[in-house]
Amino acid sequence: MIKIKAFRTTQNQESSELFADGHEQVLRDFGVEKVTSADRSWMRNPNVYVITVENEDGSKVYGGARIHVVGDETEKLPVQDAVGEMDSNIHSMVKADIPEGVGELCALWNAKEIRGSGVSTFLTKASVAKAGVKIANLLKINILWVLCAPYTVGMVEKAGFEVVRSLGNDGQFPYPKPDLPATVLRLSDTDDLSKASDKERKEIMSLRKEPKQELVERGPKGELIVSYDLYIEDL
Repeated sequence: MIKIKAFRTTQNQESSELFADGHEQVLRDFGVEKVTSADRSWMRNPNVYVITVENEDGSKVYGGARIHVVGDETEKLPVQDAVGEMDSNIHSMVKADIPEGVGELCALWNAKEIRGSGVSTFLTKASVAKAGVKIANLLKINILWVLCAPYTVGMVEKAGFEVVRSLGNDGQFPYPKPDLPATVLRLSDTDDLSKASDKERKEIMSLRKEPKQELVERGPKGELIVSYDLYIEDL
């Protein structure tokens, strides 16, 4: 069994530290020493929410993702820091999204122990679930950006994201390294998920309706019992 839980960074510093340590180790495994999403200043930002994959007692974090919410025009998303110098158009595009409510799904990672088990897909579903419907009214997210590796593009597209082909090289950037390119995608309707696959939409809506539930999830390596707890205190 694994647990997938959500929390605001300022509510759980211990889990935030475990998340950051694990993320940095994964980056080192890929030969990446520094990326914008690894900057730990997010731990002090109340507009950042974390979703972690943990063992049963919460002593080990196997993976996770973060949702950054733009509070006003003085804030930037991590994707802007990552690719803004290569294509400045991203700044005006994000700025135009602010009135609608905009955030970013970033720092999606999983440890070697569970790699290939489908956990990244479960995390994406959980993150999109938190960004929409009733939660959207609280977090004010209607539009969600993501910058992801080539092997996760198809996964986030199933959740409703679309490649922003007007940016970079048809949506791609040589980031964090030329041999590890990343693609920029955008989810324009967290409420309806009109571009999501039927299966993903159904499962995401289920998590929105019942943020606490236990499911048997099927991944490439077989079945996993996943205990979801996406309820965030004080929202």
